[in-house]
Amino acid sequence: MTEEKATFVAGWNFDNSYARLPELFFTRQAPTPVKSPKLIILNDSLATSLGLDIQAIQSTDGVAALAGNRIPEGALPLAQAYAGHQFGHFTMLGDGRALLIGEQITPQVERVDIQLKGSGRTPYSRRGDGRAALGPMLREYIISEAMHALGIATTRSLAVVTTGESIIRETELPGAVLTRVAASHLRVGTFQYAAKWGTEEDLRALADYTLQRHYPEASADGNRYLALLQEVIKRQAVLIAQWQLVGFIHGVMNTDNMTLSGETIDYGPCAFMDVYDPATVFSSIDIHGRYAYGNQPQIAAWNLARFAETLLPLLHADEAQAIELAEDAISDFTELYHRNWLAGMRAKLGIFNEDPQDEPLIKGLLSLMYKHRADYTNTFLALTFDKKEDTALFGSTEFAQWHELWQARLGRQQEGTDASHQLMRSSNPAVIPRNHRVEEALEAAVKQGDYSVMERFLDVVSRPYEYSPEQAEYSRQPEPTACPYRTYCGT
Repeated sequence: MTEEKATFVAGWNFDNSYARLPELFFTRQAPTPVKSPKLIILNDSLATSLGLDIQAIQSTDGVAALAGNRIPEGALPLAQAYAGHQFGHFTMLGDGRALLIGEQITPQVERVDIQLKGSGRTPYSRRGDGRAALGPMLREYIISEAMHALGIATTRSLAVVTTGESIIRETELPGAVLTRVAASHLRVGTFQYAAKWGTEEDLRALADYTLQRHYPEASADGNRYLALLQEVIKRQAVLIAQWQLVGFIHGVMNTDNMTLSGETIDYGPCAFMDVYDPATVFSSIDIHGRYAYGNQPQIAAWNLARFAETLLPLLHADEAQAIELAEDAISDFTELYHRNWLAGMRAKLGIFNEDPQDEPLIKGLLSLMYKHRADYTNTFLALTFDKKEDTALFGSTEFAQWHELWQARLGRQQEGTDASHQLMRSSNPAVIPRNHRVEEALEAAVKQGDYSVMERFLDVVSRPYEYSPEQAEYSRQPEPTACPYRTYCGT
């Protein structure tokens, strides 16, 4: 079969609009071939939605493309340049072990990035080897797909391919390549890079491209660049509220890990909170708790302020007026976030309308959860099915009083008990990708070559609102341990 025919059958339909930006923003770079690619997991439903032929993708030629050994027709591989504040410190960055292969135009005429992660060195690799280990790639696959199932905007995982090669980290590990699908890989850090090392025209070209790609309706606004800032702020306010509502902790909210599309990206030291505690940190490198669960809204605002700074030359010719416009826009984030979070919390408690006492009611519950070290997800799950005896709060006078206030609040709305119950069912997942279950799946896959544990786990977390009997065992907390759970930057 010729390359052209194999590519056509596979369904790749690439365009390369990012490559039409000024060359400042990227370096053309071919993936580094791997020794012996083998397909480990393929996201069939995602592949179909992208217009790909599942059988062709699983063929020798198809797997070669997923590994970077073969460039599909129409692809134009490149490494993107960007910068970022990492734990508050500004630095030059870029795709150090990832390549944008091209932009797939789907049957629905949507444009999405296809990126290979772990595809070899680039000019931005610094001292890295450009490769990725199997465990972290499978971890991103699991968590990103679980986030998608929870209804949270996220990059997605199309496939993981092992390379037949080992990479050296703390130990020798099997290498892998992840195929990531994203609305785009435009980041706050991309704009920081343009503002620092580009011209004003470079910055304008990037802003116009972002508007065209993600916010075309805002392009007609009187001040289109202010509209861009406002739209990004709105999407991030929604996203961060969704994180908080499910107890998700990103772990490394650097500005290069904040997308302009509003998708969650870069699942490195991320994890889901078990016991409710705003100070929860999982990342081994976040020793001061900068990116703790309770700090995520403030960090998002800080990151957005950095984005606004990059746009100042475009917002207004007069710097003072540009700063005023930016500050006014950023000041809206906290209220937008709070509004989204409060609406989500109301839904988690079966509340349809608004009441001034809702926030004290919600915070009262969270305070009790913190005091009694209650599991965040399971507490809301127990309330959903009126099984208060299943919570760590049961038996305390304070909780009995809170429960009485909650029932009285539900009684003050027109919607009945059944409607409230249904609202809670659709707002409180029965299962999340709990950390010990993620580690269990990864250990079986990486150390034993057993992918069945991961496959069962993926099946369960892909239906978080189903409340099926098989989900019960996956909803249990881990056994107590003297060592706190830690994650590492490995993706």
